[in-house]
Amino acid sequence: MPTVQEYPAKTYDVIVVGAGHAGCEAALAAARMGQETLLITISLEMLAFMPCNPSVGGPAKGTVVREIDALGGEMGKNIDRTYIQMRMLNTGKGPAVRALRAQADKAAYHRSMKQVIEAQPHLDLRQGLVERLLVEDGVCVGVVAATGAQYHAKSVVLTAGTSSRGKIIIGELMYSSGPNNSLPSIHLSEDLEQLGFKLRRFKTGTPPRVEGSTIDFAKTEKQPGDKTPNHFSFTTPDSRYRLDQLSCWMTYTNATTHQIIRDNLDRAPMFSGVIKGIGPRYCPSIEDKVVRFADKPRHQLFLEPEGEDTSEYYVGDFSTSMPEEVQLKMLHSVAGLEHAELMRPGYAIEYDVIEPWQLRHTLETKVVANLFTAGQMNGTSGYEEAAGQGLIAGINAALRAAGKPGFTLKRSDAYIGVLIDDLVTKGTNEPYRLLTSRAEYRLLLRHDNADLRLTPYGHELGLIDDARYAAFEAKRAAIEAELARLNQVRLTPRQVNEWLEAQGAAPLKDGVLAADFLRRPEVSYADLMQFIPTPQPLDHRVTEQVTIQIKYAGYIAKEEASIAKLRRLEAKRIPANIDYNAITGLATEARQKLTKIQPETIAQAGRISGVNPADVAILSVYIEQGRIAKVQAG
Repeated sequence: MPTVQEYPAKTYDVIVVGAGHAGCEAALAAARMGQETLLITISLEMLAFMPCNPSVGGPAKGTVVREIDALGGEMGKNIDRTYIQMRMLNTGKGPAVRALRAQADKAAYHRSMKQVIEAQPHLDLRQGLVERLLVEDGVCVGVVAATGAQYHAKSVVLTAGTSSRGKIIIGELMYSSGPNNSLPSIHLSEDLEQLGFKLRRFKTGTPPRVEGSTIDFAKTEKQPGDKTPNHFSFTTPDSRYRLDQLSCWMTYTNATTHQIIRDNLDRAPMFSGVIKGIGPRYCPSIEDKVVRFADKPRHQLFLEPEGEDTSEYYVGDFSTSMPEEVQLKMLHSVAGLEHAELMRPGYAIEYDVIEPWQLRHTLETKVVANLFTAGQMNGTSGYEEAAGQGLIAGINAALRAAGKPGFTLKRSDAYIGVLIDDLVTKGTNEPYRLLTSRAEYRLLLRHDNADLRLTPYGHELGLIDDARYAAFEAKRAAIEAELARLNQVRLTPRQVNEWLEAQGAAPLKDGVLAADFLRRPEVSYADLMQFIPTPQPLDHRVTEQVTIQIKYAGYIAKEEASIAKLRRLEAKRIPANIDYNAITGLATEARQKLTKIQPETIAQAGRISGVNPADVAILSVYIEQGRIAKVQAG
């Protein structure tokens, strides 16, 4: 192998290693912030590739995509360009849990993102296998590729994903590989260990893919897309919403399927001891489901097209690492798949992850300065979680290169903030999946208001241009004006009682503000406009915000009060390098956890598992009384 001295070093502001969903967002963010950026990846054909489900969004994840877009990221725009089906989930529930989901054309998604990156100023794209980091005096200053080429930078972002010492497992077959039989990254993991990072093994998997022409769709249930326009990007106009969407289909496993699995558990790597990595709790393999939920007579499966120019179908919720011939028997036992031809077998993949408690909220590592990590190598699962981290890591790598303070999102700001805080504060013992239940302020962190929450940050960072920000400000002004109008205009019983009686609702006895009238469950904004129409029609995105803010005003006020209390705790900073062992009164577990995590604020300390309110109170008193300084000095 050539030595590094044979290659002239090229210097960048930011280097991003890996071009999955995290790497693409990181590189685009850094370049759009004016930093000379290199995106280097094992294979250009794997750029923004979807080795598992070719979809974007869903509960919590869809909100993350909206947040990425509101901050100036690319994922929302890219899926809006390349989807083949769009659906709003949980429409019968409240706005806090509604979720947009899109089925992607896998090949088109990759091509579109690659074109964006190739056209982005200040961004070089290169194929190469990075094998080690250049670290001087505890600071990352570049990377070295397998060819011996070295590249210097002011900051580096690692997004190696499931390629890190990846191992594919199909029954008794095991081989070193990245996802979808791509080249694995072996030596980079070894280098990280030598630098002092704690790594662990996780596992994920994919289901088989089948030939669409061999599926009997008559035996399955059709899942069409929505006719009402919806988009992930706030910039996508309704006129671009496609109505010629492809359908997905639903079918089920049955007793025969389950018996085939039970009869072959001795050949299942999940149960034979072959797989050592920890798999995702919320996306288990079908064999794991059959064992864990033995009382269930069937499990849902989704047949999802992988694109418009292919007949390949993804068998969703049928992830497996069974031997190939067993997979075929399992498939043929399912209604509609009796004669399905297998195009690709499902597989499990084991890979290395960095213990995420070794990170700061900026996603800079505590072990090596100017080194940031993002994506599945931080222990998460899912394209959306990866992209959200990538955006934050890219922003902070660019800020570090420019000598500016870092940027973080709080739990009350965004689902991305919840995701990062969970990783940094709690770590994870399994592939982390973002859920709506993880967000204590989910009524405020809705998919519909992501722009109102985050677009000002994106503009300040230079990721949202002035034209888009002007449009955003016009929307915000329209919302505020309509809210003010509805809190001033009054309705009389004479205006509305006949209509209320027709609805079977209680009539008014006295006049009422229009906002209070809208709070009634039987009244929609369109109903209200019969009586007090606006001078000019308002965009449906404006009226949606007006309706939600009025109908849920009481609940929103309670969450905002909780956030105000949290912000006071977040403002209480903990001095760096505290010797927690020198603070009397702390429980032993609290000392150990505080020393390991090194929280930055009192609020973060309180979220650490094993740190009790009494420990937080003792720590707060020491800081407020200035005794920490005495402990450090003495």
